[in-house]
Amino acid sequence: MPITLYNSLTRRNEPFVPLDPERVTMYLCGPTVYNYVHIGNARGPVVFDVLARLLRRHFPRVIYARNITDVDDKINAAAHAQGVEIGAITRRFAQAYRDDMAALGIAPPDLEPHATDHIEPIITMVERLITDGHAYVAEGHVLFDVSSYPAYGKLSGRDTDELIAGARVEVAPYKKNPTDFVLWKPSTPDLPGWPSPWGIGRPGWHIECSVMSAAHLGETIDIHAGGVDLLFPHHENEIAQSTCAHGGKTFARWWMHNGMLTFDGRKMSKSLGNVLLVHELLKAHPAEALHLRLLSGHYRQPLDWSEAAINQAISTLDGWYRVLRDLAAVDIPGGTLPVPERVEAALCDDLNTPQALAVLAVLADAARQSGTAQAKADLLGGGALLGLLQQAPEAWFKRGAEQAVDTARIEALLEERRTARAARDFKRADAIRDKLAGMNIAIEDGPQGTRWNVLKQ
Repeated sequence: MPITLYNSLTRRNEPFVPLDPERVTMYLCGPTVYNYVHIGNARGPVVFDVLARLLRRHFPRVIYARNITDVDDKINAAAHAQGVEIGAITRRFAQAYRDDMAALGIAPPDLEPHATDHIEPIITMVERLITDGHAYVAEGHVLFDVSSYPAYGKLSGRDTDELIAGARVEVAPYKKNPTDFVLWKPSTPDLPGWPSPWGIGRPGWHIECSVMSAAHLGETIDIHAGGVDLLFPHHENEIAQSTCAHGGKTFARWWMHNGMLTFDGRKMSKSLGNVLLVHELLKAHPAEALHLRLLSGHYRQPLDWSEAAINQAISTLDGWYRVLRDLAAVDIPGGTLPVPERVEAALCDDLNTPQALAVLAVLADAARQSGTAQAKADLLGGGALLGLLQQAPEAWFKRGAEQAVDTARIEALLEERRTARAARDFKRADAIRDKLAGMNIAIEDGPQGTRWNVLKQ
């Protein structure tokens, strides 16, 4: 079935037809690694991981790049505050980001380019823009001349006059136009810097993504993705400099933007003290529940984050894993799991994950009622495309149990309870159940024996 995706550039849903069906290219703006990322930063990686999985079902080769920005003023500030070199900050938090994304069940991208590995091609692109009249040197800076690109503002829907009127009163005196943006800036001895024709300096933020995308995916790519907060100015500037550097070629054929997260209805911000770090959330909640919540709203819409929403996600997964646990003895054929047509159809419709999750709930009910191998395979296959139901049911129900409780003690109490029940000493059996409940352990008697799981921590 065809894939249809919303294109932020054209503002409409369009059938996805890649430039080369044998080589689909996608680029996602990754993190600036100066601290742990917050949960809003994880929405794009979760959503576009699902898109990459979907594309791989339809095309023989998909190249998915997600960059690491490892040179930035925020990194400089963090290194200075901690009295360490820049690399100590970037290495630590780049790895922390990878670990957090892996914990959320996100497959690693095919490519993970780092900005500092692309200084030479960045300088080359900046030189080309200067030569072609799209950039100029001023007081050690190189700036992109927005007036040289008449289409500037098309992605965001803003015209140049509006942008100039909205510019801050105090504009750097070396700029020709208030909207011109930095491609290269000078570095003082206490800052990271590289030799260039304009002196020791470092790249501006926007040029990094343009160069990394071109270096690994080509001058024209199929999909460029990121949060809606990057639409302007970051993505607008990427389009301008890439188009001008590559002789007018289209930079990205589809632009896709995920909506922002709110917390209990309020915007997440440091000033409000409601920024939730993925690193900390993973300590408090099952990772798969966070993953499910991030898929529960349509990717283009805002998504509210709350404890109640996470508890609902946990409850939903409890139900689905209970079905799989009850069907543990039902064998399914080896090989690739089937993907139910209704799940795929939902995702082919502009990545409609809420509809796909609704289908998954129906599949869970069907598996519960029929108990067949096909129903179990459909549930697992649909879940796999969404990055869900990837662990054994017992692992889900005993999540964190080994660290939080004494497993041997629980099993001993369960054996004691079985003995009491066999002797018809139900008072003793009930007392043991109550004792386990006090240990935050729920037990469930069934045809296959007694199972236990840790209640919400």
